[in-house]
Amino acid sequence: MKIDLVGPLRRGLAMGLNEFAGYGALSIAALGTGYLASTYGLRPEPFYPGVAFVAIGLVLSVLIVRETRGHIRTELRAHAPTSPLSQWKIFKQTSLTNHNLSSVSQAGLANNLNDGMAWGLFPLVYATAGLSLPQIGWLAAIYPAVWSIGQLVTGALSDKTGRKPFIVMGMWVQAGGIAIIALSRLFWSFAGGAVLLGIGTAMVHPALLAAIGDSAHPSWRAGSVGVYRLWRDLGYAVGALLAGGVADTLGIQAAIWMIALLTFSSGLVVSIRMRETKRA
Repeated sequence: MKIDLVGPLRRGLAMGLNEFAGYGALSIAALGTGYLASTYGLRPEPFYPGVAFVAIGLVLSVLIVRETRGHIRTELRAHAPTSPLSQWKIFKQTSLTNHNLSSVSQAGLANNLNDGMAWGLFPLVYATAGLSLPQIGWLAAIYPAVWSIGQLVTGALSDKTGRKPFIVMGMWVQAGGIAIIALSRLFWSFAGGAVLLGIGTAMVHPALLAAIGDSAHPSWRAGSVGVYRLWRDLGYAVGALLAGGVADTLGIQAAIWMIALLTFSSGLVVSIRMRETKRA
């Protein structure tokens, strides 16, 4: 909907604002639930805010959010007429055949793959290193906080410099942050890795969404965003299962290094296969 509202010139800015709001809330919730857990126990008290957030979101969506299809109709006037695509064709283009769209989809999958690993394994690493629950809560908050705030800058910059550099370098910076956490044993070194991971994710997230908006025709853009989000959010499950399986078999450190390598490799795929999507 934000892509619909801003048009082609400020997609990165819009996606940065969108992701800032979402992951800023994630950071605050991670910190808050860490303190609730240390005070009241792991359940049920830390779950109560989640119930309230869902209810508030539903009310806001029903009463305040407006439809954006009129903006799509306006944007279509600037494009040549095109035959409508079936959802299957949109899926194939976004997943496989369109170099830009499929490159973005695999990068989104890899990005959330390392995110799923981070939420599943990093707390175990922190606890094994002897950190307290409040310290673990802070580390869980630092990563999405840097990620959230950074997107206010990186999204807008991608409107000027292009999407591809942010995606490629962001994946590689994430891989570096994961490697630092794998090598760390102290709170401040863990925090440094979390900051680096947050910076890399901030570079990637708005640029990926904006690149989808650049590459997909307005008439089927929403369908393409849906397919991209299928692959991106599937990364949470794939990352958790893959990292958990490798951790059980070879150890937590091996799982973390494997995710770092996959993240770096994803950036390499984008650097080779994807062309810049931002038009001058």
